[in-house]
Amino acid sequence: MDIADDAKQLDPEWVEIGNNVCGTLRDCRDASSITEQFVRAGWRSRSSSWHGYELETGWCQVEIDPIEGSAILLNGVVDPRRFDELASLLDRFGLRYSLELYEGEDTLVREIRA
Repeated sequence: MDIADDAKQLDPEWVEIGNNVCGTLRDCRDASSITEQFVRAGWRSRSSSWHGYELETGWCQVEIDPIEGSAILLNGVVDPRRFDELASLLDRFGLRYSLELYEGEDTLVREIRA
């Protein structure tokens, strides 16, 4: 599912900071159904592998990739001021997840589990 034209691209301010968010979406096997939910919420989407997707809006860009079992890895960059907004979106989608926000390469700043 590649959708994009009217959705916002990641603000250049966040492109250069590198990955600062990672997490796991639990009890999920199909990244395409999660991608559809993000697209309906106004995000851009494009395939990044056979089963993975890159999701993007003006304040966040993440990749989601299924792993063995029933989980999906999430990693990318988020405006730290909007970390809770990303979590709220996952809540709205009815997902079980864990998210971690980092500063620099390895300083954990916040963690959310739902």
